[in-house]
Amino acid sequence: MNVPAEVDRRFRDAAAALDLIDVGYDVLDSPVGPLLVAASDRGIVRISYEPDPEEYLEHLARLVGPRVLRTPRPIEPARRQLDEYFEGRRHAFELDVDVRIAAPFAERVLHELAFVPYGTTTTYGTLAARAGKPRAARAVGTVMNRNPIPIVLPCHRVIGADGSLVGYGGGLSRKEQLLRLEGALL
Repeated sequence: MNVPAEVDRRFRDAAAALDLIDVGYDVLDSPVGPLLVAASDRGIVRISYEPDPEEYLEHLARLVGPRVLRTPRPIEPARRQLDEYFEGRRHAFELDVDVRIAAPFAERVLHELAFVPYGTTTTYGTLAARAGKPRAARAVGTVMNRNPIPIVLPCHRVIGADGSLVGYGGGLSRKEQLLRLEGALL
């Protein structure tokens, strides 16, 4: 059965407005490619460079709640702020993030990551120390690789101790592109 686009849009908007969904998501266009952005009632829960939602929907439904629906309404603040970021007009995100699915150490690391300023970089070791585990640089690398909310939680700003661009879940070319956008690479 085909539902007219206007009816479908109104249904999705109404479900979001009445808080009848656990996770709302949409796919956004960006200078670094399409981004899947998902939000719960607590904040942004996922940004993925792999825009195929099927890969994440079941996972999000198990971890956050079964009512997952493609609707732009819950992610509208993220859409606006990501657009401003890519236009060079936003240097800090003012979005709530939902990292309840992270292990306690990963949650501490992601919390500290949020304080790495625009246009700067830090190292895995420095971030490990800030998270209270100064010898856990490799573990921080794993957290960065699995960061559920890249760009907003700026794992692209974390580099190797020797200054090299190492590892990035979205690929090193995206990491370099984001650092160049911020002026951290000339």
